[in-house]
Amino acid sequence: MTFAPQIKVPATYMRGGTSKGVFFRLEDLPQAAQQAGEDRDRLLLRVIGSPDPYAKQVDGMGGATSSTSKTVIVSPATDGEHDINYLFGQVAIDKAFVDWSGNCGNLSSAVGAFAIHSGYVAKEKLPENGIATVKIWQQNIGKTIIAKVPMTNGEVQETGDFELDGVTFPAAEIELSFVKPVDESESLFPTGNLVDVLTTPEFGSISATMINAGIPTIFVNAADIGYTGTELQDDINNDVEVLAKFESLRAHGAVKMGLISDIKEAEQRQHTPKIAFVAEPRSYKASSGKNILTEDIDLLVRALSMGKLHHAMMGTAAVAIGTAAAIPGTLVNQAAGGGQRDSVRFGHPSGTLKVGAAASFNGDVWKVEEAIMSRSARILMEGWVRVLH
Repeated sequence: MTFAPQIKVPATYMRGGTSKGVFFRLEDLPQAAQQAGEDRDRLLLRVIGSPDPYAKQVDGMGGATSSTSKTVIVSPATDGEHDINYLFGQVAIDKAFVDWSGNCGNLSSAVGAFAIHSGYVAKEKLPENGIATVKIWQQNIGKTIIAKVPMTNGEVQETGDFELDGVTFPAAEIELSFVKPVDESESLFPTGNLVDVLTTPEFGSISATMINAGIPTIFVNAADIGYTGTELQDDINNDVEVLAKFESLRAHGAVKMGLISDIKEAEQRQHTPKIAFVAEPRSYKASSGKNILTEDIDLLVRALSMGKLHHAMMGTAAVAIGTAAAIPGTLVNQAAGGGQRDSVRFGHPSGTLKVGAAASFNGDVWKVEEAIMSRSARILMEGWVRVLH
C-alpha cells in the first residue's frame, strides 16, 4: 500500500501578546486553500493537529489551549488605504472546526511585524531606526488596527524591556490602536441597554452587560455566579459541570445579542461571544506567584475563551473591557468604581493589564473612536510546516 507524501508549506511560528500561532502568507498556501472553504479549513486543522480526542495536539503545531491553537493568514491590501489584510482562524482542539467569527487581539500585535518581515510594507514607510506604523485591515470583523512596530537598523526590533503579565520574558513594546471598534451602522450595545437581565436554568436571572467592541462580550458580576473575581484556571477549568454552566450562559447571551437564533447554534460559534465576570478590586496571588495588590488595579476581570478560563486576557476582550469601563453604568464601569474614565488597569489570572478607550455620547448613542493597549511579539521559528493535505 502506498501513501501520499506530506507537502511543505512556508510558515512562521510567532508569539503575539499572550498567544501564539502559525502565520502564513496567503500566496504560500496551496492553491485550493487560498480561498475560504473546506480545503483551507482542512489544511489548518491538520497543521495545528485537530481534531484531537486526546486534547493534546501532539501531532501538530497547536499547544492544546485556546491561546495556542491559532492560525493567521496575511496578504497585501489592495484598497489603497491599508498595508495588509489580516485573517484569523481559531482552531478547535477536539473538534473539526475552524472559527472565523472574530479577531485575536493578542496575535494582532504580531501581524505588523510579520508583514514587515514578509516584505508587504513599502520600504519608504519603514524608518531605519524608530517606529514603523502598519495599517492593518482585520478581515474577520472588517475593522482597522494600527500597529506601531519598533525598528532598529532597518529590522524589526523584538528584544526590549517591556514586560507583559502572562509572558515570561520581556520584549519590545508594540502599541495597538483598534480604530472605531464599532461602526456608525452598528450598535455598541446590541440590546440597546447598558445592563440587561440574562436568564439561564443554571444561574436564574442575573445582570449582564453585553457589548460589541473588539469582540462581542458578555459581562456578568462575579458575585452573581458564586465567584470573587480572583479565580485562577485550576479553580474553574477542572470542573466539567461549571464549564457547562458558563457555556449555557454564553449561549443564552449570544441569543439575546442577536448573534445566533437558538442556543444550540453556539456549538458552531465557539470563538464569539466571550463570557467574562467582573468584581471590585481586591488583592490576590497571580498564577506566577506575583502578589497583585488592591491599589494596583481598578477592577478584577476573568474571561473564558473556547470554553476554558483564559490564563491571562484575550486582546479583543481587553478592548471590550476598556470600552465598557469608559461608559458609566455598565457592570464593568461599576466594578471599577463608576464615573467617566479613559483607561483602566484590571487584574487577570496572570497579573495586570492597562487598556484605554475614548468613548463619547452623541444624542442617545455611545460612540467609541479607538481603544489602545500595548503588547509584544516575536518570531519563535520560521521555515515550513509539513502536512498531509
